[in-house]
Amino acid sequence: MATHIPVVKAILSANDAVAAENRAAFDAAGLLAVNLMSSPGAGKTSLILATLERLPPSLRAGVIEGDIASTLDAERIAARNIPVVQINTGGACHLDAPMVRSALPHLPLPDLDLLFIENVGNLVCPAEFDLGAHLRIVVASVPEGHDKPYKYPGMFQKADAVVLNKVDLMPHIDFDLSAFQHGLSILRPGIPLFLLSCRTGQGVDEWVGWLTAHLRARRGDHGG
Repeated sequence: MATHIPVVKAILSANDAVAAENRAAFDAAGLLAVNLMSSPGAGKTSLILATLERLPPSLRAGVIEGDIASTLDAERIAARNIPVVQINTGGACHLDAPMVRSALPHLPLPDLDLLFIENVGNLVCPAEFDLGAHLRIVVASVPEGHDKPYKYPGMFQKADAVVLNKVDLMPHIDFDLSAFQHGLSILRPGIPLFLLSCRTGQGVDEWVGWLTAHLRARRGDHGG
């Protein structure tokens, strides 16, 4: 009798093993790795750039850019003299741990304090694949509508925080903030929610403060 192995379970198990190796590498380097997930156009790259502008001068960040094709986002980041590695998935709708692993030798990990991993724009697949990051952040945006937590629960359930970008557009768009917050409270009670605008800078300092607090906490936990 043939043995049946669920393909999805096997793929995720293999991915998780590499994710654990990635996490160990991040811990050894003493950095905080952040997996940014969103739909296309929500503002992941803009959030990275806004964060870089407001980080304390003593902190250095690197970036892994995931896209199906092109190097446009990586070029925007490289223009700021930030170490960046581009991963083109060639059609895959998410990054996985082996892809991230392949990028690590090209980054100066011991010199970094933060590593941003910008996932492929998608609100379904990225939630299932652990990359080894310490934090999973969902970036939503006002123009997408307030129904995203209800339509894509898996993504929000696995998030450590949610960033709602483009709040400067709220007066001009039919966006129900209370409904959005209610959806989050059902899926992840107490999850941090940052209301910000990468364009105007509103709320970015609060986000950066939270992020750097996590970095300090991790270094305290690991003696760094």
